[in-house]
Amino acid sequence: MVDYEAGLNRVIPNLAQVPGPPLQRSVARDQLSSFHALLVLSMVMTRSGDEEEILRLATTAVPSLAPVRPIALWLDAGWRAIGELATPEHPGAISVQLPALPEGGGEVALGQGWGWSYQLTTLGGALGYLIVAAPTAPGAHQQFLLGALAQHTGVALANVRSHARERAVTEELRLANQALRRSTQIHERLTAVAAAGEGQAGIARAVHELTDRAVAIEDRHGNLITWAGPATPDPYPKAAPAAREALLRRVGEAGHPLRADGRLVALAEPGEEILGVIALVDPGGTARESDLVALEHGATVLAMELAHVRTRAETALRLRRDLVEELLAGIDAEHSRTRARILDYDLDRPHRVLVVECSTLGHRPSPQPPDTDGSHFHAVRRAARACGAGSLLASRGPAVIVLADGETDWERLRDAVLRELRPHSACRIGVGGTCHAPEDFPRSLHQAQMALRMQRLARAPGQATTFDGLGVYRMLAELPEEGTVESYVREWLGRLLDYDERKGSTLVETLSVYLECGGNYDATGKALSLHRSTLRYRLQRLRELSGHDFSDPDVRFNLQLATRAWSTVRALQRD
Repeated sequence: MVDYEAGLNRVIPNLAQVPGPPLQRSVARDQLSSFHALLVLSMVMTRSGDEEEILRLATTAVPSLAPVRPIALWLDAGWRAIGELATPEHPGAISVQLPALPEGGGEVALGQGWGWSYQLTTLGGALGYLIVAAPTAPGAHQQFLLGALAQHTGVALANVRSHARERAVTEELRLANQALRRSTQIHERLTAVAAAGEGQAGIARAVHELTDRAVAIEDRHGNLITWAGPATPDPYPKAAPAAREALLRRVGEAGHPLRADGRLVALAEPGEEILGVIALVDPGGTARESDLVALEHGATVLAMELAHVRTRAETALRLRRDLVEELLAGIDAEHSRTRARILDYDLDRPHRVLVVECSTLGHRPSPQPPDTDGSHFHAVRRAARACGAGSLLASRGPAVIVLADGETDWERLRDAVLRELRPHSACRIGVGGTCHAPEDFPRSLHQAQMALRMQRLARAPGQATTFDGLGVYRMLAELPEEGTVESYVREWLGRLLDYDERKGSTLVETLSVYLECGGNYDATGKALSLHRSTLRYRLQRLRELSGHDFSDPDVRFNLQLATRAWSTVRALQRD
């Protein structure tokens, strides 16, 4: 340790040479000893890294420097209890005096005796006050020592706090660098997954490896797309639609992953539309900050992947729709073949054109509004894919056109479409003839439309009708001379048609249904929603106006053929 007395002796070479009597020399020696103790204490406090220790040293050293006692410490705008030094008995009476004290401190009124407040001074300003008390005021030299003690205490405290700030900043920088390195590793890992085209399974696997936690990727509705990690749930839990939408709304409004049902959930949201969800399984709530970073990076890469997948799907769907329109229009067979090859689609295998009409029960099936929201198109697309009916589709007004690339159970397809539609929906399907080359598609479309119209004109319930199964209707529709059919219709139904036109009645339609029902009164009345007596009256009028004997088999045959021809002509005229 430095010999401070020897140092002071260099300033005062020999205490024996101090002028005056021996008492003065004794006082000087006592003062020197006090300086020495204060300097040693200053060194100890400066080297200490503990605020509590510095304050304890300062308060316990007060009586050794002057005949006073410490009564309070005011630090950082509050009373501080250190060791045996507690909050003063009347803290308010003292604290109101402190703001009015001059720089460095000053006298405080304690009610009796002498009291003084010494400022704990630093270069940055005062940290507080050391308050002492005595029956009488100590000497000037002792007060000087107390002031020096307070100043050294303030410097030591400032030194400790400065070192603490430096350590805190150093630790923050270390943690920030560590987090940056971890974030960089996460970014590089997930970027590599995206660049390698590993898809959604690769993204889930990467986040699992980065966090060592199970990861689920779901679609918007909560259906599992892929899982990475142990113990895939079976069956996979799926929330009710309302609860799912509420969760997505909360996460979207928060703008960051949220905890729900033991998982951290983040949205794959490249724009305003949510395309999917990535979830980190964390039932114990122990996920670290780096795990959240990995999850958020995973959500970003997943959003880009899903947007890319959707763009590709929409592009392929648009190209397929364009191909369908070209084929149905019969524009350029070779160009259609070229487009089909680009799509890797075999156009030269047998096809049939299907016209699918969807409607709501209780509404007239025609005319129908266009499928503006695409719900019918997507319902038919999903059903066709499930039944293996074909992948080339296009919307045309209220109908969906399907180019079926194989034979299937058309009623099964219709049932599949109904399952995909909203409740209380209806579906009709018209199936055209077989296409062996691109040039055949317009003809098959015409035939599918004819089959659908004949189904509606017959007031049949929703069903799948093939043009090949139209029987006599097919033959009549394919007659090259439409005038021949019309002449035949006029010959057998002319009087009834004229009467219907004059009166606005429906006798021809009544006759057609009656004959199609095999002359059964109950079936005819049910099909036409007529009472039996009303039907009997109409049939009597039909006999009177037509002049035909309905009991004659030849007459009944010609009348039924004529009514079917009339229905066919009506369908052709609507084409």
